[in-house]
Amino acid sequence: MKKILMLGGSLYQTYAIKEAVKQGHYVITCDYLPNNPGHAYAHEYHNISTTDKDAVLHLAKTLEVDGIVAYASDPAAPTAAYVCEKLGLPTSPFKSVEILSKKDLFREFLTDNGFNVPKAKGYSNYNSAWEDKDKFRLPVMIKPVDSSGSKGINKLTDWSQLKEFVDDALTYSREKRFLIEEFIEKKGYQISGDAFSVDGKLVFHCLGNEYYNSKGIKDFAPIGECWPFLMDKKYITDLEEQLQKLMSLLNMKSNAYNVEAIVGNDDKVYILELGARSGGSLIPQVTEYATGVDMVKYVIKAAMGDDCSDLRMESPKGCWANYMVHANESGKYAGIWFEDNFRKNNLVEFITDIKEGDNVHKFRDAQDCIGELILKFSNPEIMIDTLANMDKYVKVLTE
Repeated sequence: MKKILMLGGSLYQTYAIKEAVKQGHYVITCDYLPNNPGHAYAHEYHNISTTDKDAVLHLAKTLEVDGIVAYASDPAAPTAAYVCEKLGLPTSPFKSVEILSKKDLFREFLTDNGFNVPKAKGYSNYNSAWEDKDKFRLPVMIKPVDSSGSKGINKLTDWSQLKEFVDDALTYSREKRFLIEEFIEKKGYQISGDAFSVDGKLVFHCLGNEYYNSKGIKDFAPIGECWPFLMDKKYITDLEEQLQKLMSLLNMKSNAYNVEAIVGNDDKVYILELGARSGGSLIPQVTEYATGVDMVKYVIKAAMGDDCSDLRMESPKGCWANYMVHANESGKYAGIWFEDNFRKNNLVEFITDIKEGDNVHKFRDAQDCIGELILKFSNPEIMIDTLANMDKYVKVLTE
């Protein structure tokens, strides 16, 4: 029985842990949260942080593991690549995964290699950023270089906001660095979804449309994605070419990716993120409903060096969405209400581990998500109308 080390045991990582068990592997999990639900499905658990590269290396070497997975985890992806590279296990290059995991390095790489990219620069302190403020055209985005889920991200429209937004970004940055990036006025929907390369070739993707909560504190923080893609397919063709160029330049191998891109008012496609891991928010699970492709299966196979050559492109069939369940007011969780027809006709899955009495915060970004819905719709028009008016169909009750 081969051994596989899973970096993380959160609720949403449970899917990958169960798949590894299903494939017949001896499954070992590690993170610093022993009560995470995924550990119950593993054969063995170790209390080690998934971002502590040397500790994970020591663990993997001691246990003689055959593969390592950082499923749906940005912070753990570089750790997995680092340890695999040290031990000669299947992986994309650590340096490439590191570039994809740090926004400042990624923007530099895109610029140096002729991709469409907004003006951006990384900083480690407020004073350096303040000195450079005249080099940027407002508005700009202030982002931690190494965070995900829109945490610590703010849109700056006046330089008097810089100190507040830098402090917020640094709160969520493990590297204690942040990015200033000129804001791109987008055309239509932001593009989001997962992709997969086999031996460096882009063979599969399921790219859809991000949507937002206009009542949230941050109106640019997405609350979900929906499929199929609703804009001109020429943008997907353009994005496919850019993604393949990027994967080739980075010498990527067999790997899952979470993709975020945007079409600017200049009609250019900009890659915002290419995370070297599966997406969170149940994106792989919605992808399976929409396309029939079980991406989690291929994540495990790739990590173990198994053949993934049977993976093929499949377009989404039907109309699907995921949705971050969130509260519109802070308080204590008292339950959730679904409108009857919505529950009957649209609700496919509701995943949460929140309990009554737990504290919830008014939605700011992914950290305030208290669960995920997988939804289906009969046509795109109903889907878009429903997603734009979710308060009519779902309410988180607080007291």
